Amino acid sequence: QVQFVESGGGLVQPGGSLRLSCAASGSTKSISILGWYRQAPGKQRELVATITSGGSTSYADSVKGRFTISRDNTKNTVYLQMNSLKSEDTAVYYCNSRPPLSTLWGQGTQVTVSS
Repeated sequence: QVQFVESGGGLVQPGGSLRLSCAASGSTKSISILGWYRQAPGKQRELVATITSGGSTSYADSVKGRFTISRDNTKNTVYLQMNSLKSEDTAVYYCNSRPPLSTLWGQGTQVTVSS
């Protein structure tokens, strides 16, 4: 059973950058689509970005052009490079399959964008 551990969050000023990592305890090769999700206070969890096993990516309109998702199957790790961060990007960020499986939700990593 794969488990995900997210890391790399923190406090950053508007316009800054962060790189999130999601390490899987097992192989991610069997998961064809991986995604980053986020949940802001008082809001529903939303899909931010996805990447297929072949490397095709897609992004929510709100992050397009600012975020980049990538995966390294040799390291069983998914990354999310976040640039030009805005206050509205403040949330807890999670990785999971797409569609998400309830058993794969990790603790997430907190991203706070504030001056």
